Amino acid sequence: MAIDRGSPLALTVLGLLQYQPLHPYGIQRLIKQWGKDLVVNVGQRAGLYRTIERLGKAGLIRVRETGRDQQYPERTVYEITEDGRVTLRSWLDEMLATPKQEFPQFPAALSTALMLLPDELAQALERREQAVARTLAGLDEGLADESVPRVAVLELEYLRAVTEAEIRWLRGVIDDLRGGRLTWSLEGLEAAAAARE
Repeated sequence: MAIDRGSPLALTVLGLLQYQPLHPYGIQRLIKQWGKDLVVNVGQRAGLYRTIERLGKAGLIRVRETGRDQQYPERTVYEITEDGRVTLRSWLDEMLATPKQEFPQFPAALSTALMLLPDELAQALERREQAVARTLAGLDEGLADESVPRVAVLELEYLRAVTEAEIRWLRGVIDDLRGGRLTWSLEGLEAAAAARE
């Protein structure tokens, strides 16, 4: 059973297992330790176990050993298969080269922002700008360690660039809202909708 496309978590699991055989807790720990939890959701361990099960059924990983330590419950250690290595490279190439239409929450919320008054939207965006600025400071902190090879933090560089662009955009929209250059009314929106029909 082959998997035709990978998720960020499946890609990361394969990548870590190519690095070394691991048990699920070790995979989760490395994802967090290496800061990859900024781009891969491992908050719910059940999702990790489902991904491991799916990769196993597809023949991309296999059980290497099952052991029991006195301090821990039974742990199953997984390793990547040759099919897993081939699939990892294929997924990497596809995910790096092909833009994918994603549907994050923020643009969806912006698409209905006209339901708010301009001042309400400005207040919400100001709170977001403050939160995004904190995120940017955290990314800068993560990039400050010059002992880490650049290739190991390319995702942080990308997130930093996108976050910095978002702050610039947010500040521009907030400035337009506060300056009265971005405004709307129910009547104006209804007229625009009628004109499009």
